[in-house]
Amino acid sequence: MIINTSNLKAIVAATLLSVTIILPFAANAQDSTDEPALLSALAGAESSQARRLDRQLQALWSKSGSAAMDLLLKRGIDGIERGDLPEAIEHLTALTDHAPEFSYGWYQRARAYFLIGRYGPAVADLERALLLNPNDYNAIFALGNVFELFRDPEAAYQAYLRAQAIHPHHEDVSTALNRLRRSVVGKEL
Repeated sequence: MIINTSNLKAIVAATLLSVTIILPFAANAQDSTDEPALLSALAGAESSQARRLDRQLQALWSKSGSAAMDLLLKRGIDGIERGDLPEAIEHLTALTDHAPEFSYGWYQRARAYFLIGRYGPAVADLERALLLNPNDYNAIFALGNVFELFRDPEAAYQAYLRAQAIHPHHEDVSTALNRLRRSVVGKEL
């Protein structure tokens, strides 16, 4: 048997090129679903990297595993964005009824409740969301907002610190901490 070495070299080169191109994409695809790895990377990330990691975490947390539940979530978020909060709450309530272990649904319904001034149900939903996903820095930030609204700056500050520990580059958290720092920590001499 005679082997044509020029063809073999081309095949080996093509294989190596394919592996070199495909391997990073496969690694990124795997990383985008590894929540602990994403959270760890976020805690130590630079600002530009943090935005990408935040998007990956939000994409991961917003997937329920069911197309029907994802549709209810989409309709609920669309309702919030349009300002049709009763419709949003209706869709998000259906979502939380049918997927009670899906923390992102509870968080989104808490947002809708907060926006219409129903703070008790908003807090209850935030508690449920954080019970299911204690790393959801947006839910922690929202809880800080509620504490601030109820004029409890110390509790709000602690919530913001907790959110910042998970996502150090969260702009809204940094702004809130700066706003409350003087009243909670005191004036620097």
